[in-house]
Amino acid sequence: MEEAKLDIMPETKDLLARRLDEAQSVYATLGVDFQESVEEAADWAVEALRGGGAVYIVGNGGSAADAQHWTAELVGRYLLDRDPLNVHALTTNSSTLTALMNDYPADEVFERQVRAHLREGDLLLAISTSGNSENILNAVAAAKKRGARTFGVGGKDGGKLKGACDSIMIAPSHDTPRIQEVHLLFGHLWCELVEAAFA
Repeated sequence: MEEAKLDIMPETKDLLARRLDEAQSVYATLGVDFQESVEEAADWAVEALRGGGAVYIVGNGGSAADAQHWTAELVGRYLLDRDPLNVHALTTNSSTLTALMNDYPADEVFERQVRAHLREGDLLLAISTSGNSENILNAVAAAKKRGARTFGVGGKDGGKLKGACDSIMIAPSHDTPRIQEVHLLFGHLWCELVEAAFA
């Protein structure tokens, strides 16, 4: 039986070429500021972990997937064998999430977890492509009240997250897929630097 082949239309090829060009253009703008942001976020994570604290990560949708991805790399291994690190995604416990959404306003779903878990000296990484998600902003505010550091991973103009966090990396794009691609690169580099400090 002959394998079915996808008949790629010329307009499909044009679309793919445009998207690749867009991605390459965004990556080409990443320079010293981006590198310094990765280093700062990694330094803060290492400081929290070496001090006996923890790193917590929050995000919605694709950003929740990033939170879980980066957590998995550091509780498990990214590139090097080492002890597991005290890193948590606040996006994973379905019973907690659904209980909070059932009993409280949706914009408190991360805030209440932050109030339960974060302590002074911990780090909260807050991921938001728009920078304007209320549940993320509430989590950041709660973390600061607990004495934790807050680092934003954003896009577009940074939104409200820019002024809310102690520091932020803003992906240089207004296009959500391109922002998410920069976030993935940021996360991989961040994991590599954090891991290297404990290997």
